[in-house]
Amino acid sequence: MSLTSSETLSRPGTRLAGNTATGTLKMIALVLMLTDHAGKMLFPNIPEMRLIGRLAFPIYVWCLIVGFEYTRNAVRYMLRLLLVGLISQPLYMVALNHTWKQPNIFLTLLIGLAGLWGIREKRWLSHLWAPAAAVILAGVLGADYGWKGVLFIFLLYAVRGSRAGIAAVMISYFLFWGYYYSQVTAIFGIPLSYGSLPEPFRGILSALFRTETFGLLALPLILIPFGSIRKMPLWLSYIIYPAHLALLWLLETLFR
Repeated sequence: MSLTSSETLSRPGTRLAGNTATGTLKMIALVLMLTDHAGKMLFPNIPEMRLIGRLAFPIYVWCLIVGFEYTRNAVRYMLRLLLVGLISQPLYMVALNHTWKQPNIFLTLLIGLAGLWGIREKRWLSHLWAPAAAVILAGVLGADYGWKGVLFIFLLYAVRGSRAGIAAVMISYFLFWGYYYSQVTAIFGIPLSYGSLPEPFRGILSALFRTETFGLLALPLILIPFGSIRKMPLWLSYIIYPAHLALLWLLETLFR
């Protein structure tokens, strides 16, 4: 969600430590996501495209947090996520060969946003049970990135006012998350051989070069403020997701 001066003034006590140029960040995340999905659908023999796509999720999570901080109506924000997620699901299933039991990323963002709303509103102790319920719900519903993805949203929100905190959460989370995924043994044909290195270097490199750990490369984009290229219309930021799935599905169909 793009920020305007009136939205910033609506929450005078809020100070975010990271980059708030969400218009530019969303454009970058779109390119990364498009690269990821194109790598899966059109160029499966180029695994590096999937690695590049790992950066998209943490950027979208940060944009969600920024949008939540400055939105004037969190319920309307959640309804938009729900609507786009429902519209996108059939395209997500057809394009990426998923089922209804494998919901798209908008469910993860929606559950996370609902938990953030509970944390902020503190209704009937919702700051205690809402995040716990959201994490459990993400696991039960099989949300993209699972309960760990929703937990990441809450952790990043908790440290949103500290650059050091954002870095600590990102590094800790992606090292933990990456541990459960496959080792990257080569990049652009260059083998990554560090088995002969002494500890702790071998262990550090082994932890860093895993598929999901590449999300750490999004940290500079989240931390370092830069000017927004241009304000992205709100409708465009939502329609891009189903549109890119439709485009990739069309290209796959034509060139299959």
